[in-house]
Amino acid sequence: MNKYVCEFIGTFALVFFGCATVIFMRSEVGLLGVAFAFGLTVVAMAYSIGSVSGAHLNPAVSLGFFCSGRLKSADLAAYIIAQCLGAVVAAGALYIIAEGKAGGYDVAASGFAQNGWSSYSMLSAFLFELVATFLFLIVILRATATDGAGVLAGLAIGLTLVAIHLAGITVSGASVNPARSLGPALFAGGAALSQLWLYILAPCIGAAAAGILWRSGTFKISEAVAQPS
Repeated sequence: MNKYVCEFIGTFALVFFGCATVIFMRSEVGLLGVAFAFGLTVVAMAYSIGSVSGAHLNPAVSLGFFCSGRLKSADLAAYIIAQCLGAVVAAGALYIIAEGKAGGYDVAASGFAQNGWSSYSMLSAFLFELVATFLFLIVILRATATDGAGVLAGLAIGLTLVAIHLAGITVSGASVNPARSLGPALFAGGAALSQLWLYILAPCIGAAAAGILWRSGTFKISEAVAQPS
C-alpha cells in the first residue's frame, strides 16, 4: 500500500507546485520558471519516494513501465487511480487557494493551468504530446534500469521534463501526463474538458510505444559497450 500512497503524494506535489506556478506566478517567472517548477518537482519526488514506488507520478509512465514488463498488471490500475486522485485533490486545493484572492478569482478569464490547444492545430498538439511522451519514457526507462544512470536518474528525468516544457508549452501545454491534465480540467471545465481526450490518448500511445520498444531489447547495453577493450 505504501507505493500507492507515495504515488498519490508525488502526483499531488507535481500538480500542486507545477500548476500553482502557472496560476499564481507565471507573469513573474515566465515559461522558463514554469518549466523548472514541473521539472524540479519531479527531481524532488524521484529522490524522496522513488525508492518506494518508482515515482511515476503519471499514468502514461506507469503504462509505459507495464508495456516494458517492469510493472505488474496488479499494480497498474492502482497506480493510475492513486495518480489521478492525487492530481484532482491538488487541483482542488489550488482552487480553494485561488478563491481566496482579493476580489476573487475568475477561472474563465484567468485560466486554471489547464492544458489545451489554440495557437496550434489539434494535430500539432497530438503529435507533440505523443512524441514528447515517447522520448520521456525512453529516458525514464533507460535511466532507471539496473545499468542506467543510478543516483543521477532523478536529475536526468526531471531535466528532460524541463526540456519538454520549454519545447512545447505553447504548442500543447506540454502535459505528457493524463493526471496532470485531468485535475485542472475538472475545475476549468469548458474547452479543457472537451480537449482532455487528447491529453489521455496521445501520451498513452507514446508511452506504450516506448515500453514495447524497450521490451524488444532495443535499448539494452551491448556487451561490447559494457566491457570496452
